[in-house]
Amino acid sequence: MTDSVSLLSTLIDSILDAAASLINLYAVHHALQPADREHRFGHGKAEPLASLAQAAFICGSALFLLIEAGERVAHPKEISNTEIGYWVMVFSIVLTIGLVGFQRYVVKKSGSVAIDADSLHYQTDVLINIGVMISLFLSTAVGWKYADPLIAVFIALYIIKGAWGIGQTALAILMDRELDDEERQKIRDIVMAHEEVHGMHDLRTRTSGVHVFIQFHLELDGDMKLIEAHEISEAVEMELMEAYPNAEVIIHEDPEGVEEPRAVFG
Repeated sequence: MTDSVSLLSTLIDSILDAAASLINLYAVHHALQPADREHRFGHGKAEPLASLAQAAFICGSALFLLIEAGERVAHPKEISNTEIGYWVMVFSIVLTIGLVGFQRYVVKKSGSVAIDADSLHYQTDVLINIGVMISLFLSTAVGWKYADPLIAVFIALYIIKGAWGIGQTALAILMDRELDDEERQKIRDIVMAHEEVHGMHDLRTRTSGVHVFIQFHLELDGDMKLIEAHEISEAVEMELMEAYPNAEVIIHEDPEGVEEPRAVFG
């Protein structure tokens, strides 16, 4: 009705949003399935795989939009029926803000990377819809015909930037990247807070879906009985589980002062 290419861009984006969200629905459901005989570490990597697919969807929509906007720059057209365009954008903004608020709540509770990626994309949609309203105004009230395709180009580039961030996060998880330094230091602080722990080394961490995997060597008194070392390890594990409820913790007890090969990245 409006013949606006920037409004068309939001239509394409929304269609791909729906497809991406359906993929995420399946991915989150699959990632939450418990570990089985074929997947001893669970199915958590289904989430970053879905995020990677979502990034590809987003880039595809952005490229299509750039082509369409380029055509409109070469052959500008008049925008009409701007009133209905404004109402559609306002309605979309209100619904999207409500959706993003709910998604942020879910991400805070679950730590889901797929939902986090979905939420990031919908957050950009709010800015995109505001941009479309600006383009409608500039095209009709001001009479600048190039506002519509140029804002569509800006939207496309912004979409690509968001897709790049989603893809980087997904690849980091698929490649078993370590938790950030702040989280690793938090783990060390929890472990070293136990009075019987003399040290730790070879800390290794990774994430898979909502699960966190933590393993390290725990340095204890070399004259301690095995049962005592086991009890201390259990206590440390419980402390870590309180901070990371979805964690799987593996602890190897070492007598303090015994030299052994150390990983340079521990």
